[in-house]
Amino acid sequence: MKPADIDFMRLALAEAEQAALLGEVPVGAVLVQEGRVVGRGFNQPIRSHDPSAHAEMVALRQAALGQRNYRLPESTLYVTLEPCTMCAGLLVHSRVKRLVFGASEPKAGAVISRAQVLTQPWMNHRIEVEGGVLAEECAAVLSAFFKARRGQ
Repeated sequence: MKPADIDFMRLALAEAEQAALLGEVPVGAVLVQEGRVVGRGFNQPIRSHDPSAHAEMVALRQAALGQRNYRLPESTLYVTLEPCTMCAGLLVHSRVKRLVFGASEPKAGAVISRAQVLTQPWMNHRIEVEGGVLAEECAAVLSAFFKARRGQ
């Protein structure tokens, strides 16, 4: 783990809180290049009517638009939950250098839990992975959200 990982993951947690306030599954992400945030996002498929509007997708789209480049080399994505298959593929296609995630996703995680997309031999780009950064805090946000939803 790098020294700034916790600080950037806290920013991703703040994004996740935004999603929760809007009734979306609370996952947040920030994309960092050269020590500065170039993209941020939170889950918003319900409010945007877009099934691809996961936190990772929103953050990477923002960064790509801002840089006017669909490739985001030398970047690190911080996300509060292990990415799904769609988002893992997105990381490969956008050439993200490093992924740092908080909580693992035992049902549908595509990095370490289930599909392990990033380590498949046919992938044309390798991504450094660091999991478990502020995992308990990230999982707690999700647990609280779903507990409240079940109570409704």
